[in-house]
Amino acid sequence: MAKSRNTLTKTPAPIPAPEELVPPSVDPAAAEDLLATARLGERIKKLRLKRSMGLVEMGRKTGLSASFLSQLETGRVVPTLRNLARIALVFDKDLSHFFEAGEQRVFRVQRNKDRVRLPVGSPKPDYIAESFGILIPEGGLRPCLAEFLPGEDRSAFHPKQYPGVEMVYVLSGSISVSRKGEPHQLDPRDVLYISGETQRTYRCAGDEPAKALIISFDADTGEARRARRKATPAQA
Repeated sequence: MAKSRNTLTKTPAPIPAPEELVPPSVDPAAAEDLLATARLGERIKKLRLKRSMGLVEMGRKTGLSASFLSQLETGRVVPTLRNLARIALVFDKDLSHFFEAGEQRVFRVQRNKDRVRLPVGSPKPDYIAESFGILIPEGGLRPCLAEFLPGEDRSAFHPKQYPGVEMVYVLSGSISVSRKGEPHQLDPRDVLYISGETQRTYRCAGDEPAKALIISFDADTGEARRARRKATPAQA
């Protein structure tokens, strides 16, 4: 008589049902609106133009193609966090820069009585500087009011050279500007626009004090700009 065998029968694993489509809890249209509000492309383009950088140069620095960057700036594509990090590093920014709230409308007032007049020179001052830098803590722009005192025995103001440009608007009196040894005279309401990398000096050219508004625009960003943003004519 044949003996029966007890066989172990494995129960087959259940076949998973097709994944059900779960209705999203977030409205896709709202997500698109949020991306549009962030204006990533506009922010990236603004950073690029501020550096006077072309798409090809930006592509070399970020490792992304110029065509992709063009689509990114016009909002036709959305960057991954990895690509956004590459762009942020090129412009010395944090990722948070691209997601900050809309630009704040600036309104700052510095009263005349609160501004310090700084005499520069010894034993008697050559000029008097009044810095407005406290109004612009972000850096990149350094305005000041300079009063050049008359007298041949006074030293000229020798600004330090820096990457950027400088604008001088004469309010009163006459100012002698020496550019690489060449003399030029500025009279009231004259405007000078000069490279910050040019060797130059300023001094009073008449018998009366001369006042001028001097605005320095930094061309670069990063540590070099941050180190100079609080500079006054005595330091610039």
